Amino acid sequence: MARSVFRFLSRQPESVEIANEDYLLRLPRYADYRQWYQLRSASRSFLEPWEPSWRTDEMTESAFRGRVIRNEQEFASGQAVPLFLFHKHDEVLLGGLTIGHIRRGAAQNCMIGYWMGQKYAGQGHMHAALQLTIPYIFSTLELHRIEAACIPENTRSIRLLEKAGFEREGYLRQYLKINGQWRDHLMFSLLSADAVPSRNMPL
Repeated sequence: MARSVFRFLSRQPESVEIANEDYLLRLPRYADYRQWYQLRSASRSFLEPWEPSWRTDEMTESAFRGRVIRNEQEFASGQAVPLFLFHKHDEVLLGGLTIGHIRRGAAQNCMIGYWMGQKYAGQGHMHAALQLTIPYIFSTLELHRIEAACIPENTRSIRLLEKAGFEREGYLRQYLKINGQWRDHLMFSLLSADAVPSRNMPL
């Protein structure tokens, strides 16, 4: 397997790219709206059970522009690294992965969340994205711990996290309001000392 290549935009230090020969993760841009709109709209029934309730203006261009601005602000302040996942050769949008709630000081940790377009699910794309992102979190951001929470019924996400080396730590009651209801979650974590290459199996 070819070694992953990490490229950071030296001419634009306020941005970031993480890539290998097949995938590209980068910050969202205004120009991504059409692809984002088409993928999210087509995947709505697939995504809604696992996400916070979609607002009435969720899919509008103005809401997307506001999201991009917030993403840039969060990245610039060191609070989060919100990323879109693309096929590298044609920049087709596949989904998204956010490194969020970054804490420094004594904690040195973050939370990750992700979503995948329905027609690309189960093909190993998010597993590949994690394999690119985990070294970035531990080596470039120099964090110690990654946390991820998922609804117990989300077996696909549980399998993904376990395959990436995350360990289940506990059960969080009514942890997040998902699709209009407070839902219990399982907490998973990965420590910098735990990170090892994962098996290449599609999820």
